[in-house]
Amino acid sequence: MPIQKVLVVDDSKTELMYLTDLLQKRGMQVRTAENAEEAIKRLSEDKPDLILMDVVMPGQNGFQLTRTISRDPAYADVPIIMCTSKNQETDRVWGMRQGARGYITKPVDPAELQAKIDALN
Repeated sequence: MPIQKVLVVDDSKTELMYLTDLLQKRGMQVRTAENAEEAIKRLSEDKPDLILMDVVMPGQNGFQLTRTISRDPAYADVPIIMCTSKNQETDRVWGMRQGARGYITKPVDPAELQAKIDALN
């Protein structure tokens, strides 16, 4: 099933704008959330086909939110790609253990992001 609806979770307005623009140019519908509470609210309003998740956010971080979402039967089938400045191998491994299906580091390379999305289809 092609990915149409994407939820981007990031506390940086610059990152949100950049990723939204990038995805919309590829014909995807994008919704955004700036923190975990907003992300959960967006999920309940309209289930996305993909979530791009930042790690470093105020309140609940992206690792915790990924674990929460991936363990919820209602959303367990929604793939999550971690999209973060945390570029250590241990961070990548931990993100995947929390339920992420992909992990890319910022600054996001559009071709790398597209390859990760294509791999999910």
